[in-house]
Amino acid sequence: MNLVDELRWRGMIQDMMPGTEEQLNKEMTSAYIGFDPTADSLHIGSLVPILLLVHLQRAGHKPFALVGGATGMIGDPSMKSEERNLLSEEQLQKNVAGIHNQLVKYLDFDTNKANAAVMVNNYDWFKTISFIDFLRDTGKHITVNYMMAKDSVKKRIEGDTGISYTEFAYQLMQGYDFYWLYQHHNCKLQMGGSDQWGNITTGTELIRRKAGGEAFAFTCPLLTKSDGGKFGKTEKGNVWLDPVRTTPYQFYQFWLNAADEDAKKWIKIFTFLTKDEIYALIAQHETNAGARLLQKTLAKEITCFVHGEEEYNKAIETTEKLFANQSAPAESLSIEDLENMEGVVKFDFEASKIDAGIDVISFLADSGIFPSKGEARKMLQNGGVSINRKKIEDLQTVISTDMLLHNTFLLVQKGKKNYYLVKIA
Repeated sequence: MNLVDELRWRGMIQDMMPGTEEQLNKEMTSAYIGFDPTADSLHIGSLVPILLLVHLQRAGHKPFALVGGATGMIGDPSMKSEERNLLSEEQLQKNVAGIHNQLVKYLDFDTNKANAAVMVNNYDWFKTISFIDFLRDTGKHITVNYMMAKDSVKKRIEGDTGISYTEFAYQLMQGYDFYWLYQHHNCKLQMGGSDQWGNITTGTELIRRKAGGEAFAFTCPLLTKSDGGKFGKTEKGNVWLDPVRTTPYQFYQFWLNAADEDAKKWIKIFTFLTKDEIYALIAQHETNAGARLLQKTLAKEITCFVHGEEEYNKAIETTEKLFANQSAPAESLSIEDLENMEGVVKFDFEASKIDAGIDVISFLADSGIFPSKGEARKMLQNGGVSINRKKIEDLQTVISTDMLLHNTFLLVQKGKKNYYLVKIA
């Protein structure tokens, strides 16, 4: 497999240093990507670098995953408008351990193989280097003029907040990482997001000046959404790889709800389907976009990769319960099913009002599902309200405790697409 050709048609290459493709075609090459340990789980923004390492290993090269235990204490100014809060060493170690536990699921760390994946932590070499040694042995090789010319630094200097020496030094530390891996593991290639180009090329420059060696680099584009929203974000925040932070069902739903244009782009990046398979899927999707074949395939492939087939099947089952099989009684939904619903507005309602019994119009207005009793009455008369999947046809209906699901919830549907989960508390 020609790695560069494979990544290029998938839209996973933006910038590349001359000679990189030739190096990869010449021999098994050790290459690395850095992961910032700002949390004890990676999120889907980290999936692209993970997949780059997976493609690299599948092509016969040796992947290194560097977790920045040292640089994580500093903060990368790239794409940041202000200084980042510094984490404690204890929190960083917890984060590093969490990231390691995730990476071993995706990369092959079998030491019997020549191209076994390796995870390193730059704290292991930075902890023994004194400030004087670093300035004398490393800092003298890179000029301030060179560092200030980088976009990540230039934007911060020209901005309102400026940049501290701490973050200014970040690119020199990342450059030293590349130099250290080059010296100790013959690592000749660094990959990363396009925002890292300045930091990465500082590393290749340091290797050239300090070791007289040649190193290579390429970056992948930063992902965007067709609607202008930030990739990997929902109303609840980041979409995490940790199933405790983001359930496999929620993870599956994120991909399933992708816009058509995003799905066409993402299915190339986030799956291992072949070029022919993907273009056939896109063509089939365009003949019947309503079937959402592209989104369903994307969601299946990436959910199976991250969480496994069993969790994917559970996500499908939950999706069927909540949306596809509306004829199934609401009583068949478990507490977990109800609480994990995506696209459902959730709020509490005072238990004492239910205990005493409340007419349906007052309930719909008092809960905020409708702005007024008049609008609630109008929608009820038009048959547009269901509670616990039963259409409310009698305007005199009283909402009472015997209607509660699991003695706690009411599932309300307004019109075709608006769902509310009311917790009686």
